[in-house]
Amino acid sequence: DSGGAVGSSDVVILLHGFPTSSYDWSKIWEGLTQRFHRVIALDFLGFGFSDKPRPHRYSIFEQANVVEGLARHLGLQRHRVNLLAHDYGDTALPLVHNHIQRFFPLFPPPSPPRKIPLQTPFFPGSEQFSGPTHNPRRRNSGTYPRLWMLHDRGFSSFPSVLQYINQRKQHRDRWVGALVSTSVPLHLIYGPLDPVNPHPEFLQLYRKVLPTSTVSVLDDHISHYPQLEDPTGFLNSYLNFINSF
Repeated sequence: DSGGAVGSSDVVILLHGFPTSSYDWSKIWEGLTQRFHRVIALDFLGFGFSDKPRPHRYSIFEQANVVEGLARHLGLQRHRVNLLAHDYGDTALPLVHNHIQRFFPLFPPPSPPRKIPLQTPFFPGSEQFSGPTHNPRRRNSGTYPRLWMLHDRGFSSFPSVLQYINQRKQHRDRWVGALVSTSVPLHLIYGPLDPVNPHPEFLQLYRKVLPTSTVSVLDDHISHYPQLEDPTGFLNSYLNFINSF
């Protein structure tokens, strides 16, 4: 939770992916503080430095409630809130939207509209939209070094946390419907080499289902973690979207 730009009332909340933590945003943190009044990141329950209760039935619904509760706890009711999400966080984000009766009164309609950019991979564009576009991989390459660090440091809740994949399938209509019906501007930042959401099938389907969303496609060698692989390109794409309002 960092204070940032003077004269801005905008807040950005960062939702990390699986199986890592809020540290995934470290390379763009300073750049975000130069644009936003406040930059906030959390480790979801079961990730990073957050508690890892056992036994526990981890639920993406619970994680969405955690985000909502955090926003209330931090007193963000009077601020314009932006959500920037990746991977697992993409799954929580539309669910937060779907809690509109509870969540949106927290943030009164701003002018200009609230910006909610969805960072790659946009999971509703995979299994939520169409199963064949989604290709989950075991992430043991150099791109994802912290997976095994977390495991070595006691992250023993993987099977329970992975239930979010089944929850995503089960509640596909709820996730996709929230995104299709929202009036909040959406933006996708996409790495064409992403093995989880293969190019070009994923991008074609995303644009078909969410034609009003804008899209930034990064260089051909950028994969599943663009905020780490190309922090400058990622940050520029994000800020160009934010500053277009």
